Amino acid sequence: MAGIFAIILATATFITGIFWFLEKFKWKPARQRKVEEIRTQSNGEADGKLLAEIGKPKVWVENLASFFPVLFVVFFIRSFLYEPFQIPSGSMMQTLLIGDFIAVEKYAYGLRDPITNTVIIPTGHPKRGDVAVFKHPNVPQMDLIKRVVGLPGDKVVYLVKEKKIVIYPACQTTDTDCKGQQSKPLDLHYSEPKPSNWKEVHEQFKTSPSFYTLQQYADKGITDTSSVVTLNMDIQQETLGDKPHDILITQGSQEDPNYYYHQKDQPIATWVVPQGHYFMMGDNRDNSGDSRYFGFVPEGNFVGKATAIWISFEKQPDEWPTGIRFSRIGGIH
Repeated sequence: MAGIFAIILATATFITGIFWFLEKFKWKPARQRKVEEIRTQSNGEADGKLLAEIGKPKVWVENLASFFPVLFVVFFIRSFLYEPFQIPSGSMMQTLLIGDFIAVEKYAYGLRDPITNTVIIPTGHPKRGDVAVFKHPNVPQMDLIKRVVGLPGDKVVYLVKEKKIVIYPACQTTDTDCKGQQSKPLDLHYSEPKPSNWKEVHEQFKTSPSFYTLQQYADKGITDTSSVVTLNMDIQQETLGDKPHDILITQGSQEDPNYYYHQKDQPIATWVVPQGHYFMMGDNRDNSGDSRYFGFVPEGNFVGKATAIWISFEKQPDEWPTGIRFSRIGGIH
């Protein structure tokens, strides 16, 4: 289902559209006919102010009707072309940072009913490596943004210690290498990890960590205390789609796979993606609640593909912006 704002926008557009239609094709022509009747009956000597008053619509009708064109344009663009989203967490660093405002291409995976999110006209399917917005499979009112890792039929294995993905793509009927068995794993072209420009800072009484560049960290003079814990972060590249992208790994952090979503008949940290579903993961691998925890995402939950950053504010979670990062404006991959 759509979010509250989408429902309100659709309702407002529909209501103002009714008044616009009635005003344009019923009420205004009726007033004009009445003005002509009075003008004819008075042989053209009727008071001009009286005629103007008769021909004028009621203020509330005029106001409602005038809102419709603007609401319709906003509704059409937001529902079928592009929708803006704000990045509230660091789960997709460093591809997307907290404070990035992104444009999501709504028609990338099909033109959808803006209320039910049902595909009206198919235009494509999520591709491996896409950065996509989708509805949480267990909390439909929550929008998430992650990277498409596993396609329908893929076997996805997450190596917890190495913090790497192994993907065995679904066998195609024309793939003679499979012979009814699992296909060969994809080469994700992992680079060697190296120190990144980020620090992960955990502060007492804060539910989410903050992420600072090395310069920001130095400027703030943050030091480890009993209430502050700082972790270094490594960076490396992997290639899930056509282009490589950066992922972040937190040094000294180790996830407990017992909290992972456990698929029946599969070992822990191994998943076979069902038909019509996808496996999603964040680029900030140790700070992302994704398919490793909540399972597969139905294709019907997808909202669109993230294509560009149109503005970026320097900020931390639940804090006011302190500046604008103009250098981040541009495309996403």
